[in-house]
Amino acid sequence: VRKRKSVRGCIVDSQLSVLDLVVVKKGDNEIPGLTDTTAPRRLGPKRVGKIRKLFALSKEDDVRQYVVHRPLPEKDGRKPKSKAPKIQRLVTPVRIQRKRRVIAERRQRTEKNRVDAAAYAKMLAQRQKEKRQAILSRRRSSNRTSTSSA
Repeated sequence: VRKRKSVRGCIVDSQLSVLDLVVVKKGDNEIPGLTDTTAPRRLGPKRVGKIRKLFALSKEDDVRQYVVHRPLPEKDGRKPKSKAPKIQRLVTPVRIQRKRRVIAERRQRTEKNRVDAAAYAKMLAQRQKEKRQAILSRRRSSNRTSTSSA
């Protein structure tokens, strides 16, 4: 049977192995190992907008120059290397070209649909006209035969 974890207002006892707590208000003294040290954030931002916000950049600035690089541990005698995240939502010439292409395809599709619809309507009108002609000619021929025999 699973023991329920401590919730607001419940009694915390020795049977709980872990408590998930958040420091809401800082007291007079420091808690050793918790509030006396500040650990830097391990990773920098990955998204273009967040990088711009962090370094207060304008639209004209090159965001790629400001990516936070994480140094890797050096291996024997090699030059030091670093890792950086792949920037997301970065507007590149390829993205602009792709967007332009998608819009052009959409425009061509609507134009083709409009032309096809017009051609189809024309064909329907033609068939309707032929049908009407056939019905009228049948009526005329039946009228002639009935009047001539009587």
